[in-house]
Amino acid sequence: MRLATVAHAGGTSAAVLRGEAWHALPAADLSAFLRTAPAAAAAGLAGGAIDGAVPVLPLPAPGKVVCCGLNYADHIRETGRELPSFPTLFAKYADTLTGPRDDLVLPRGLQVDWEAELAVVVGATLRRADRAAARAAIAGYTVANDISVRDWQYRTLQWFQGKAWDGSCPVGPVVVTPDEVDPAAGLDVLCRVNGEEVQRDSTRTLVFDSAELLAYVSTFTVLRPGDLVLTGTPGGIGAARDPQRFLSDGDLVETEIQGIGTLRNTVRLTD
Repeated sequence: MRLATVAHAGGTSAAVLRGEAWHALPAADLSAFLRTAPAAAAAGLAGGAIDGAVPVLPLPAPGKVVCCGLNYADHIRETGRELPSFPTLFAKYADTLTGPRDDLVLPRGLQVDWEAELAVVVGATLRRADRAAARAAIAGYTVANDISVRDWQYRTLQWFQGKAWDGSCPVGPVVVTPDEVDPAAGLDVLCRVNGEEVQRDSTRTLVFDSAELLAYVSTFTVLRPGDLVLTGTPGGIGAARDPQRFLSDGDLVETEIQGIGTLRNTVRLTD
C-alpha cells in the first residue's frame, strides 16, 4: 500500500492510494492515523475518494526523528573512517521536516549539502526490541534528504547544529508498506542536483539495516508509531568532493528511491 498525508480543498487528510485515486483515512494526517491504527488497517478503513489530493509532508508530527550518520560503506570510506561496530546516531526535531515539493529556505553564506536517505516509519511501540520484533513493527518506508549545513556541522565534534535547521529535511511523497518494497533486497537510492546525478547506491549495501537500527535505538529510547529513523546516506556528498561543492540559490535537488518515489525541492537562500 501507499499511504500519505494529502492536501485538498478542505484541508489535509491521511489517505491510502487505490488505483489512481487517494481515499480518505479517519485522521487529519498520517502521524495521527498511525497513533490510532496500524498501517495494515488502512485498506479496511478507507473512505471516499478525495478530489484534488496532493501529497504533502506525510508525517508532520513524529515524536522522534533519529538519524544514522555513517551507514553506507562507500560514504564511510570517503570520510576517511573505518567501518563502524555500532551505528553513529543523532537526532532531529520535527521542525526540520518539510514536504516533498517544498522549497528549502536557508540563509545565504552557508555550506549547504545533500544527503539522500531511506527513512523507516515506525508502526508499533518498540522498547528493547529484538531484530524480529523491530522488523514486524515497520509501518513502511519513505524518502528523505538530510540536507546538512557543513560549516555548522563541523564547528564541533557534535553534528547536531548542522543537522537541525528548520525546514531543511524534505520527506515523502508517500509511505510504502513493507509488503511492496524490501530494502534488504536492494533499492536504488539516488540524488540529482539540477539534473546531474551526484549520489547512487543500493540499500543492499547498508552496514546496519532497518530492523537492526530500530532494535538498537529501542534499547535506549522507546520508539512509537509515526516515529522516523533515517538510515544514512551513500557516497557522493558535496563536502567530500575535490573541490568541495555546495548547493546554491535556485538549485533543484531531486531525491529518488526505487519503488517509493521522488522528492523535488528547490534551494532558496535568503538574506
